[in-house]
Amino acid sequence: MARRKIDLSVSREASVVNAAWGVPIEKTPLPLICERIRFYREKSGLEQKAFARRLGITPNAASNWECGRSRPDVNLLPAICRALGITLYDLYGDPLTERERKLLDGYRALSPGNRYAVDRTVETLGFVQRVGSRPELRELLYFERSLAAGFGDPTEFEQEAVPIYLYASPEVERADYVFRVNGDSMEPDFRSGDLVLVRKLSPASTLHHGEIGAFIVGNETYIKEYREDGLHSLNKAYGVLRFDEEQAVYCIGRVLGIVSPDALADEEAVRDFLTIRSAAR
Repeated sequence: MARRKIDLSVSREASVVNAAWGVPIEKTPLPLICERIRFYREKSGLEQKAFARRLGITPNAASNWECGRSRPDVNLLPAICRALGITLYDLYGDPLTERERKLLDGYRALSPGNRYAVDRTVETLGFVQRVGSRPELRELLYFERSLAAGFGDPTEFEQEAVPIYLYASPEVERADYVFRVNGDSMEPDFRSGDLVLVRKLSPASTLHHGEIGAFIVGNETYIKEYREDGLHSLNKAYGVLRFDEEQAVYCIGRVLGIVSPDALADEEAVRDFLTIRSAAR
């Protein structure tokens, strides 16, 4: 039986050869952390033995890390970073491009005053970019609880409101107020805890029979369906609210719909919105 000939014409870089077929075995890429440890050790001019001594490990262990035969224990990562003068981000984050390295070296060469100027410029540009990528915000008046008693003028109810910030949409643009639904009298359309958008009635607008409105009766607020004989609940378990001529019933406005959870602006968006508004004044 003829012996299989092994092709020895492979490059010197291919140090491992499949003995059965005589072809080089493709090397497995080194784990990122192994590459980074070797890169930053060599960049700092630190010999492998000296690096191992700083960590209290054997040179063989350090060599195994850099060759990818093993990886450092997670408990050693802070010590590795201190020994190499780097951060955990340097070990695991995206590597810097040559342009980024030049910018970083240039920044480090600046005086403290010039560094401060660069910091503020970067913060401003980041702020403008962040704000520009978001939808616009709108500030409405929000009523979470029942109103305080004793209003001589029903329009004073706005004093009980706090600001709420929503991402702009056609429905939000039309609204003036946000009310929280309390109780189950308007189920199934409006559940307890829902936030509803309300458009304030103007002198020229009227709430028509069959429409849902927000009302003040005494010191209580209601979300009800307006009909000729009184204020109706959608939940049939509740009766009709009827009032005599001596009771003042004030219609705040027309209910436009429920506020969707993703319409509520997050804290960062609100801070940016208030910063821009303050600067514009």
